[in-house]
Amino acid sequence: MQFSKQQEAATEQGPLLSREQAAAYLGVSPNTLAVWACNKTYGLKYIRVGRCARYRRADLDAWLEQREVGIER
Repeated sequence: MQFSKQQEAATEQGPLLSREQAAAYLGVSPNTLAVWACNKTYGLKYIRVGRCARYRRADLDAWLEQREVGIER
């Protein structure tokens, strides 16, 4: 079976998480992720696979890093 370059890249970056798995990882509800995706609220990257949304753990980690708030002294 041959894969496209995009499919090969997705495989190299690890498995794709379902919306439920991504929500559990982030500590929010799957419905919250659905609303964020619909409204394009927080710029959280996801991949459409048919009617399903899938998330890369690396994208979730990068998103969390961007939202980190430090205390300045």
